[in-house]
Amino acid sequence: MNALTQQIQQFIRYLQIEKNASQHTVDSYRADIELFVSFARSQGVCEAIFENITSVLIRAYLADLKQKEYARTTIARRIASLRSFFRFLCREELIAGNPFTAIHTPKLAKRLPSFLDLREVTELLGLPAPNPLGYRDAAILELLYASGLRVGELVGLSLSDVDRESQYLLVYGKGAKERIVPVGRVALNALQRYLTHSRSVLYAKWKNEPHQKLFVNSKGGPLTDRSVRRIVDKYVTMLSLHKKVSPHTLRHTFATHLLNNGADLRSVQEMLGHVNLSTTQLYTHITKDKLKTVYSNAHPRA
Repeated sequence: MNALTQQIQQFIRYLQIEKNASQHTVDSYRADIELFVSFARSQGVCEAIFENITSVLIRAYLADLKQKEYARTTIARRIASLRSFFRFLCREELIAGNPFTAIHTPKLAKRLPSFLDLREVTELLGLPAPNPLGYRDAAILELLYASGLRVGELVGLSLSDVDRESQYLLVYGKGAKERIVPVGRVALNALQRYLTHSRSVLYAKWKNEPHQKLFVNSKGGPLTDRSVRRIVDKYVTMLSLHKKVSPHTLRHTFATHLLNNGADLRSVQEMLGHVNLSTTQLYTHITKDKLKTVYSNAHPRA
């Protein structure tokens, strides 16, 4: 194994062990680093040893990405991945300085999160059929909407993470941070129906190592985030929504509906697991109808 490969492998282990990053995050970082290495080699940096990387080469890489018309979000993500990687190399004293210190991430236009209105989400949640897979799908959709979970958080839930009596979920978020999230009565009923009539039936098919994951696939194994995306896509297609809807859309819908109905921003931040309140504040920009109603009802000359 050459020095370059060793350095990448050390960083990957750091992400997996110290940062407890998801496999999706690890794969994204690895891909971003390998694409940069490939570019460095094409520019004559022999074996692309990272101590030989300069800010001049990085700017040439940025110019190449722009010339190939990559989206600003893609460029920003790649630079963020490389900045983290080189920060790690400096920390481990594998290189003397971080060439990404002087590199600025391109400014991104703030995109407002898409969300479903109450009628749309109600119709979506009512689509799963009354059979083992349908009960599972209903519980998944209800939990995504009721608790604002990320997909990775949903598939990471174990049976012991659900406190049905107190109506709470123990959720493991980004960076291995734990949080307690309330779950509503309707979602709990859907979850109970799944556990009673579905999970045991599906899990009985599982012949491999036993597991305690809450949600299982059709063969009884742990459900993956990709499978959850396919499940959501299936019901969105059935509903014929002319919107781009993903599991994250239900997270956006959760936050928007809470704020529209009077929840305070700090509580929503806590439930979403956002580190910064500014991230949660983005949802306040999509409640213009609510603001207009408040204004009309409250202002003497409205």
